[in-house]
Amino acid sequence: MSKRSSLASPPARLLLPALLVLVLGGCQTTSLEDVTGALGGKPESMARADAKPDMDALRERYRAKPSDSNIALDYGQALRQTGQRAQAVAVLEQAVLAHPSNKALLAGYGRALADSGNFQQAFDVLSRAHTPEDPDWRILSAQGAALDQLGRNEEAQQYYATALKIVPDEPQVLSNLGLSYLLQNNLPRAEETMRRAYERNPADSRVRANLALVLGLEGKQAEAETIVKADLPPDQAAAKVTALRQLLTKKQQQRAEK
Repeated sequence: MSKRSSLASPPARLLLPALLVLVLGGCQTTSLEDVTGALGGKPESMARADAKPDMDALRERYRAKPSDSNIALDYGQALRQTGQRAQAVAVLEQAVLAHPSNKALLAGYGRALADSGNFQQAFDVLSRAHTPEDPDWRILSAQGAALDQLGRNEEAQQYYATALKIVPDEPQVLSNLGLSYLLQNNLPRAEETMRRAYERNPADSRVRANLALVLGLEGKQAEAETIVKADLPPDQAAAKVTALRQLLTKKQQQRAEK
């Protein structure tokens, strides 16, 4: 990987809170995965139908066998899913100390650190969760997202490029790459990349939100609002459109204040 690029420009740093506004619509937790979709935050066993984990049962299992790596991982992921970020970090940190070579635990711990805003530490831990000989595209994408949050956009894009060599045209990675270009204020390239992601998975609400964000910043607000509202109930669609309009108003105000 190349040397670190310079920190993100002031407009890029100012845009990060705005990304939260649009993608979350005021109704979810504000983790890195919610901004970029990069971290694959919901474990596969919990992703079905957005089922809520049985926290009481998981807590009891963990208390009975805190040294069991699988139980610790399940509990830590459930804590992440329910927004208990500090507790997730604590549980997974202890598990990693007990099982320092367990790559699944390292991946979970790295994602939990990113949820909590510890992006440099998250990147370092995620680097231990796979090897150059056996790379994991999801972890590469998560590392790229952490680097983007640190303002190291060019370096992040190298990680996305490596991930795309493993899974060409993977929408999740393309969406993250598009946001990386957006953070560099390269809106045409961001739109091109986001459209590729959208074409491959138009049902992903985060991909739709990211594309709408780019289009809105380019002044294509009507198309942006149409994409945001796709397949959403009227009340949720209205909330997303309102969030988009608020974001664009903030961006215009930021430009005017320069």
